[in-house]
Amino acid sequence: MTAIASADIVRTADGIPLKRKLQRVERTRKLRALGLVLPLLLFILVSFIIPIANVLWDSIYDPEDISLHLPQTMAALAGWDGQGVPDEPVFAALVADFKIVQQQKTAALIGKRLNYEIPGIRSKVIATARKADKLEAGPYKDAVIAMDPVWNDRTTWATIKRSSTPYTWFYLLAALDLQRNVDNGVQWISEDRAVYVTVFVRTFWISIQVTAWTLILGFPVAYLLASLPTRTANLLMIFVLLPFWTSLLVRTTAWFVLLLDHGVINDTLQALHLTDQPLKLILSRFGTIVAMTHIQLPFTLLPIYSVMKTIPPSHVRAARSLGAGPFYAFWRVYFPQTVPGIAAGCLLTFILSLGYYITPALVGGPTDQMVSNLVSTAINQENNWGKAAALGTILLVVTTILFFIYNKIIGVDKMKFG
Repeated sequence: MTAIASADIVRTADGIPLKRKLQRVERTRKLRALGLVLPLLLFILVSFIIPIANVLWDSIYDPEDISLHLPQTMAALAGWDGQGVPDEPVFAALVADFKIVQQQKTAALIGKRLNYEIPGIRSKVIATARKADKLEAGPYKDAVIAMDPVWNDRTTWATIKRSSTPYTWFYLLAALDLQRNVDNGVQWISEDRAVYVTVFVRTFWISIQVTAWTLILGFPVAYLLASLPTRTANLLMIFVLLPFWTSLLVRTTAWFVLLLDHGVINDTLQALHLTDQPLKLILSRFGTIVAMTHIQLPFTLLPIYSVMKTIPPSHVRAARSLGAGPFYAFWRVYFPQTVPGIAAGCLLTFILSLGYYITPALVGGPTDQMVSNLVSTAINQENNWGKAAALGTILLVVTTILFFIYNKIIGVDKMKFG
């Protein structure tokens, strides 16, 4: 029976079984396809996946782990129950660590990390380390507390003990205006220090407004371009694409000049006697939204236009021939077919608007700054990469959640970019 089955195997001209030959061909085809897409996969990995993974990692990793500088103190604090101020052995360990810290000149690093959670403690840590280096013998508890009352505060020691690991939730909590209390619970920070939630809400609100205005302004223009003869539509499309020929900074600077108190717009309004004094256009929410809407308008318009070009005019004519009025035919027949383009354009504009930095910084006021401005401040002025990463992580997570909600309501599969 085996011999008969073997004789029935179809073979190629070189004697290889046809099934095996087909498997080789299929494997070669897959490897060739993988080789073609491999550069793209590497590009996505290097420019997208790795940076995002790095941001997520930095948001929970504490490179300023003070346990590396206070190992004896951390070991002594392991037995502290968190109630009251630690006993003499902990203070003795702190003095011993401070003597080494003073030699290595790393007191400022410890103070900087603690200062994130206890404002103003950096200078006290530096001063205490300098004084502790001169202590010859104990008892150390009363001597250290005499140097600065901050060492008699349970909050200080609770913060030090929490910093005994290179992994922390501090940056993520701080980016949501939250903090750990002395009992390691989570609570809101004081109102005079709370700023991040307000900025997040402002960022999403401005992005929503910009998306709405680009849709209001872009939809009629897209409809006009889709309805005109090709020659005329192509000519007008050049004006739509003109902003892409200049950099974002140049376009924002142009709006800065236009919106000045004595800029073109205000001078024109006063020359026409429409206003008696310059309007507050620059360094305002109005200027931010106007400039961002101008920049983002093509991103909303083009997907809508590309979808409108695929809608046969005969659909509306058929509705009209069946007795529908102009508005009813447009609203019930034409408009629903443009929803995929609207969804694509609005989603693209909204996500891009979330990351705006230059435009709010130049034409917006202090109350118009967005999350990207806080990220820039954390990196360039505070050198606090953990805070910057936490802000970026929260923005990414919230945007992802909104994307899934958007997909649930509208459906990403219905979007069309062209």
